[in-house]
Amino acid sequence: MTEPHLVRAAYDAIAADYADHFADELAERPIDRAFLTAFAELVRRDAAPAAGPAAERGPLVADVGCGPGLRTAFLQDLGLTMIGIDLSPEMVAVARQRHPRPRFEVGSMLDLPLPTSSVHGLAAMYSLIHVADEFLPTAVAEFARVLAPGGHTLVVFQTDAETLHLAEAFGKPLGLDYLRHPVDRIAGLLKTNGITVHTRMLREPDETMTAPHAFLLARKQA
Repeated sequence: MTEPHLVRAAYDAIAADYADHFADELAERPIDRAFLTAFAELVRRDAAPAAGPAAERGPLVADVGCGPGLRTAFLQDLGLTMIGIDLSPEMVAVARQRHPRPRFEVGSMLDLPLPTSSVHGLAAMYSLIHVADEFLPTAVAEFARVLAPGGHTLVVFQTDAETLHLAEAFGKPLGLDYLRHPVDRIAGLLKTNGITVHTRMLREPDETMTAPHAFLLARKQA
């Protein structure tokens, strides 16, 4: 199941349970924290200086597929001005309740609710796993559209394994498919849209992960 309305309904059903279950996830994942920190530093370094009241805030960054907002809030604490975007209204409601500083909006990565070239950075962590291959070009083109020239992208996704079908979670029926996209497929789409990958890492599966996780840092042409 990767149809947007079904993915939305599944995450609406488990939003609060999901947020509780993964509340301490970043504390247990130093690699994720390291890539988020590096991404934030790159964005702050290369963002064009703001004028007026905006100069007192950090560069604007979108977290696409933000879920309950844990990573969004982490990046906000690193000096970025964050907007979290998620397909699930219930996830957005939970994120707003638990993380009051960032801004959160309901939206699809296939049609992001952001102006062209409006963000200095874009993170998509574990959100492309619900995007079917035929829609990946649309999603990545949207990333490129909203990202300002010279802006940075962090993409994290599962790879190198068969699709995982999750029938239920937290006692609720789901029917979600977790798609494992090839690294070269995502990197190639980014390059096609003027975003060049400069750093990639593969984290092997462990007792908590059923597939390798790919980390890509990339920058849009200035």
